[in-house]
Amino acid sequence: MAEVFVLKTTDRTGGITQVFEAVGPDIAGKAVVFKANYNSADPFPASTYPDTLQAIANEIMNRDPISLSLIERSGMGSTRRVLEHCRVYENLTPLGVDIVVLDDLPASGWSHISREGTHWRTGFSLPKQLLSSGAVVQTCCLKTHRFGGHFTLSLKNSVGLVAKTLPGSTYDYMHELHSSPFQRQMIAEINRAYPVDAVIMDAVEGFASGGPEDGKRIAPGLLLGSRDRVAIDAAGVALLRSYGSTPEVMNGRIYSLDQIARAAELGVGCADPREIELIPLNEESRYDADRIAKIIREEG
Repeated sequence: MAEVFVLKTTDRTGGITQVFEAVGPDIAGKAVVFKANYNSADPFPASTYPDTLQAIANEIMNRDPISLSLIERSGMGSTRRVLEHCRVYENLTPLGVDIVVLDDLPASGWSHISREGTHWRTGFSLPKQLLSSGAVVQTCCLKTHRFGGHFTLSLKNSVGLVAKTLPGSTYDYMHELHSSPFQRQMIAEINRAYPVDAVIMDAVEGFASGGPEDGKRIAPGLLLGSRDRVAIDAAGVALLRSYGSTPEVMNGRIYSLDQIARAAELGVGCADPREIELIPLNEESRYDADRIAKIIREEG
């Protein structure tokens, strides 16, 4: 079974401790890469909430990794300025976290991923540090995406790891992605290139339409956690459906939606919605876990 843990809370600091312990990533003695959501400098739920970032970093550091590096590339603005505006340096530097701005990475810092078996024209590039890491932890938000992604959860968050352009080249991989009729399949294909040890979804609030930087707000008051990107994205889509969302999110089987269908096909995560188990972490979480599970069962 692909486990997705559900916690009803607005206390991110205490809640993330509970969810992180439930997911249980093995990170002791490993070089850990941390990916958050800083596509823009807009406030949560457009970007990772400061308390969420700090709480997850603390949980990782408390488990004795060799190192912890946050790696980020923003799609809407200068990454360094986005991170400064969102207080990332202020919150993480005192913890000993290395902050890697992918805008500044030299050509030698990237690894080319072959186009074979993908919809990418020539493939794409990911940071060597990501691919050589001992463990990867990701945190994502709950939101829709009006620029062709349809929803931006854990799978879509991987776009912020791909080089927009490589030093010495003018080819724009993000233009290719966003202009392609296969954008959502290409998003899933990024995820095939690297594993993830834990995903924490901050669904205390979210965007049920619009997105990624602004939209119609909802307030589920939930934290979700999983080792499985497909399962947690299916749960996120079910949660959006429970509030009413865009036609692209609401229509069809959840596992027929392009991002999820392609990721499941590639073995990124759970291939069958019947194998997703929603696990409430306390009695207050049971209603929401059951509600999400019911939607996945009936519409997955």
